[in-house]
Amino acid sequence: MANLDDIDRKLLSELQAEGRVTNVELANRVGLTAPPCLRRVRSLEEEGVIRGYHADLDPSKLGFAITVFAMVSLKSQAENALREFEDHMRDLPEVRECHMLNGEIDFILKIVSQDLQSFQEFLTSKLTPAPNVASVKTSLTIRTAKHEPGVPLQ
Repeated sequence: MANLDDIDRKLLSELQAEGRVTNVELANRVGLTAPPCLRRVRSLEEEGVIRGYHADLDPSKLGFAITVFAMVSLKSQAENALREFEDHMRDLPEVRECHMLNGEIDFILKIVSQDLQSFQEFLTSKLTPAPNVASVKTSLTIRTAKHEPGVPLQ
């Protein structure tokens, strides 16, 4: 884990909440002047603590009305089979997250789709026939009670 002081944690908290904040405003919020604030942020970027900056898009306003979680079991858990599956998932834009799990299920995927018909087409033409897939169980999201990207910093 990175060696962070209180100011670094404040910087990260502010940036996680609002990635477009100006350096001057960020410096004011954490009690620094602009130059040392910028140096700290650049250092956190170089260390890989800050991986990037992203816009938080509303999927429904962009035509992606449904979100589905898919639990995928593979035929083999050999490392090359796992990598092949992961590589295939990286190539599918509908798959927004792919996490390897321990236990009964090998992977959980977060998938967005325009509607149930397009999801069904995705499921039967791209996910089920993917390399090494033994079974897929899906759950359609009814509503999202919490969506909090990042990590707790306080």
